[in-house]
Amino acid sequence: MKRIAYPLILALLLSLWLGMGAVGCRLETRPLRDGEDEILEPEDPEVPPVPDELAAPEGQEPTLQVYIAEEGSVEAMPMEEYIQGVVAAEMNPEWPVEALAAQAIIARTFTMQKIDERGGVPERNAHASSDIQEFQAYNPAEITANVRAAVEESRGLVIVRGGEYIRAWFHAYGGTQTAEADEGLNFEENPEYIQIVKSPGTDIIPPEEKDWQVSFPLNRVRQAVHKITGEDPGPVEEVAIAERGPSGRAVLLEVNGVPVNAPEFRLELGSTEMRSTLISDLDVEEGQLVLEGTGYGHGVGMCQWGARALAERGMDPRDIVDYFYRDVELAKLCD
Repeated sequence: MKRIAYPLILALLLSLWLGMGAVGCRLETRPLRDGEDEILEPEDPEVPPVPDELAAPEGQEPTLQVYIAEEGSVEAMPMEEYIQGVVAAEMNPEWPVEALAAQAIIARTFTMQKIDERGGVPERNAHASSDIQEFQAYNPAEITANVRAAVEESRGLVIVRGGEYIRAWFHAYGGTQTAEADEGLNFEENPEYIQIVKSPGTDIIPPEEKDWQVSFPLNRVRQAVHKITGEDPGPVEEVAIAERGPSGRAVLLEVNGVPVNAPEFRLELGSTEMRSTLISDLDVEEGQLVLEGTGYGHGVGMCQWGARALAERGMDPRDIVDYFYRDVELAKLCD
């Protein structure tokens, strides 16, 4: 993958804020690897004029309105300050700076893509939320010197492809390998930039975090299937993997012959209990569904343990991004 990115549209970026905050970022493109850095002049886009009240001095970072769920209030803060709190919450703050910087790029991209797609969290009248059910984790109390250094190193960088922000999915541990979006997330299709790669985290993750085993009462399994499919499978006697995706993850289960989507099944039973759909064994025994597997999370995009492993091998954040996402580019929003 080459690092020369095509410029994004400044005026489009400015219009995303919905009148909720001042934006004055200058969008520049930066290469991912190889060759000399080059700043490309943006083309004249056909977009509505940006209201004067949204403009800010050139190079100033966006101001985000962040819904603080714990307080039930909306707080205005510079984007990079917000990203520090996200990185501190989403990744171990004591991990290598290069891994944390890759996470910062992911968090920034995730934020911009959601704002681009639906205005952020419009139901909260905000661009972002600290509620992980609504947006992404945020915990400023966990910010460390490592986190500050990582966010500063990656300041303003986002991942783009074809002039659009990518869906910057990530997960804790991909198991043997990462997943495509349709198998790991039940997404309607797999974006071209999402690829299956081996997870370097396998070499460093502690055994107790690598593999998992969990049991669920059969009545709970029955209720989950009924809720997902609208069909009552009856007293559970048999559970089987009916289909696996290209990464080996279960994509379709059958409970008493009733087909049920595996990612939805995992979320309904509890994603911290059934850690992934990379299932190695399952049995119905003594009133329980017993599952064994490896990995933690949906498996799509960047594996956090893998990012740590790559950082420890000497890779920089751009190379880490390049490892997990195919043919993407980095664009710099702000100085």
